[in-house]
Amino acid sequence: MSPVRRCSRTACGRPAVATLTYVYADSTAVLGPLATYAEPHCYDLCAEHSERLTAPRGWEVVRLSDGSAPARPSGDDLEALANAVREAARPQERAAEAGGKIGGGRGGDPMEVGRRGHLRVLRSPDN
Repeated sequence: MSPVRRCSRTACGRPAVATLTYVYADSTAVLGPLATYAEPHCYDLCAEHSERLTAPRGWEVVRLSDGSAPARPSGDDLEALANAVREAARPQERAAEAGGKIGGGRGGDPMEVGRRGHLRVLRSPDN
């Protein structure tokens, strides 16, 4: 069993329940369910800090919430959304170049279907 991830805010030791990712090119902060993997440049937040989150002036905050989600996430929708937002802002030619990256998963692990930099797009093996 993996250790409980803690809130990234200084001096906060509460367990993390959400992951924050910034899409700088689009001035967007994406807050969603706790990511499957701890990634650099993503911030895990506790319930209190995720509820009080504000973004800089001119930035948009996208909050993903799914009341029917399992206690432990089965995939990483937050990273997929960040990739989708980034791809939507790019010209069509560059989006076509990024396609075709397919990886495999093991057993019950989520399957990696794409990657851009440090972000991964995961699909559950039962999809």
